[in-house]
Amino acid sequence: MDLLHLSYALVGVLGVLLAFWSSAIRRVPVSEPLLALLLGVLVGPVLGLIDLPHRQASVLTLEASRVLLAISLMAVALRFPLPEYRSVIRPIGVLLAVAMAGMAVVSAGLAWLVLGLPVALAALLGACLTPTDPVLASSIVSGGPAERQLPARLRQVISGESGANDGLAFVFVVLALSAVTSGSFAGQLGTAVWGVVGAVVVGLAVGYAAGRAVMTAEAREDVDEGSLLIFTVVLGIAALGVARVARTDGILAVFAAGLAYNAVIGDRSRASEQRLDDALTRYLVLPLFFLLGVEVPWRDWADLGWPLAAFVVAVLVLRRLPVVLALKRVLGMPRRSVVFLGWFGPIGVSALFYLTHSQEEGARDPRLWAAGSLVVVASTVVHGITATPGRRWYARRSAAVTDDHPGRRR
Repeated sequence: MDLLHLSYALVGVLGVLLAFWSSAIRRVPVSEPLLALLLGVLVGPVLGLIDLPHRQASVLTLEASRVLLAISLMAVALRFPLPEYRSVIRPIGVLLAVAMAGMAVVSAGLAWLVLGLPVALAALLGACLTPTDPVLASSIVSGGPAERQLPARLRQVISGESGANDGLAFVFVVLALSAVTSGSFAGQLGTAVWGVVGAVVVGLAVGYAAGRAVMTAEAREDVDEGSLLIFTVVLGIAALGVARVARTDGILAVFAAGLAYNAVIGDRSRASEQRLDDALTRYLVLPLFFLLGVEVPWRDWADLGWPLAAFVVAVLVLRRLPVVLALKRVLGMPRRSVVFLGWFGPIGVSALFYLTHSQEEGARDPRLWAAGSLVVVASTVVHGITATPGRRWYARRSAAVTDDHPGRRR
């Protein structure tokens, strides 16, 4: 209990400090998840003040990441511009239909080639590392600096992709997990199909019903703006719970519910979306990344040695950027946007969720968590540090193009 209280105190103090200096933090190359991660490493492995059993930490990480993803994906869905979907549907469709499979194959191939993992375990690790994390992505594309330095279309593409591919990764993970636990990819094919189809059906039904309920309440003047914000959080948790009861993919169901809710209430979602995004990226993410810092498996990392370090670097460099660059023509976006999109595909909460979910479902090989957790830590550090310089680089490139071609719009 003392450890729990100490964790509350440390995360709470960090949250208060971030609230005081939130504007300053947004202007420097440090993200809120990175600060929470470093604090967890300091009080856990470095000072030894908090030491959680791996089993307990795994369960806490699984449930915390599940709830955090639900709230994050609701914010992403509310931010998605449904009336203007035609401008972003093509690049998002290409990223989900082609780039996602490419990232899974590249990550799995690196795990097999560099780490020497069995094919099935390498495929599972690759599947867990495939989705772009919506929480870390939101810290890159939301807030004042992002809105000033990045075009709306680019921010919408990153948000839309990170929202949808978190749920679609369920298919890759389920099939690979089946191969690890039973030796056959086909063993869970029905579960994978129902995971996607059932999630969309459940999510759309829950989101539509919630939207109609809000419209009815507003017609009677029974709801205020503060209640609407809380309602969107509760809606995400509700969609997650209903999907879990239906034994389908809860993550995709939450995103579908958010899109349906967004479609019904329209512009009424915008104020709630902005406040939900700000609260999420600055505060709700802190406990999970603090927990990750506390439980980093230093000994397992050391046992895997240089191949693990080489794998992490290879994943950060090769998993996404070359795949997205190869799709430049079909994405239909300027080169600077494709480069930014290819680099900023952070690996974070969604990977933690699928890694711990795989452990709970029987994938007990310690190399899975060791390799996956180090990639998450490295991505949090690297993408957190490069977010501010990356946005500034994009703004300078856009300004240079505009100066060279005065008639061209940014």
